[in-house]
Amino acid sequence: MKKFSIVFLILSLILFTAIVKNSTKRVDDAIFVLEENIRGLKKDFENVKLEHDYLSSTEKLLEFQNLYFDDELVKKEIEEIKIIIKKSGKLQIQQLKFINEK
Repeated sequence: MKKFSIVFLILSLILFTAIVKNSTKRVDDAIFVLEENIRGLKKDFENVKLEHDYLSSTEKLLEFQNLYFDDELVKKEIEEIKIIIKKSGKLQIQQLKFINEK
């Protein structure tokens, strides 16, 4: 009886170790996949942030205007911008409204 209990204890420990090992391997795989996804997203975020910082500076925009468009671009006042809406074949012109305007 004593031998049977020792053999049973050893087999149950081996089984328990195998179950724990498999579950930790699954968790490690899931963590690896998430880390890879995060790494890709961080790279995309850095590229978008660089593009935003580079293109949103007024100096760069003016430089691009002079470099590529010469005299093609004309400065407009914000009040001069209108919205054209086509409803049932008719064109309507409305004033541009900002989000915080009423």
